[in-house]
Amino acid sequence: MMLALGMFLFELRTAPYSEMRRNQAWRHPKQNRVGQRPARQFGGPDDDTITLSGELRPEITGGRITLDVVRAMAATGKGWPLVEGNGRMYGLWVIEKIEETSSDFFRDGTPRMISFTIDLARVDESRVELLGDVIGIVRDRL
Repeated sequence: MMLALGMFLFELRTAPYSEMRRNQAWRHPKQNRVGQRPARQFGGPDDDTITLSGELRPEITGGRITLDVVRAMAATGKGWPLVEGNGRMYGLWVIEKIEETSSDFFRDGTPRMISFTIDLARVDESRVELLGDVIGIVRDRL
């Protein structure tokens, strides 16, 4: 497993992504001052987004049905926990956008290749207390 979004697993059989791009921002609003540079004040975290992109080869990987499952998750409007295969927790994320490009078609119109991009946005605050509990459980078992 490469990544889990809720109960959906990104892996070779479903939707292996070839690129994961994360953008984080922090707010620093400014106040203009006469004769000086603007004063800035740290306003906290801003948007945190992840973009997953890759190709599906329905003969080897998942196909359109795989992306339909992700679309159904997006349609709920709920946040989903995002966890890497190595156990790294990213928090709760919503699916903001799915782009799909089909090409290289069979005679019946079924694509041999489907390129996809999935845009996720973080919706929760930092959940440090949950990480502490997980670390405590692991420490107790060692």
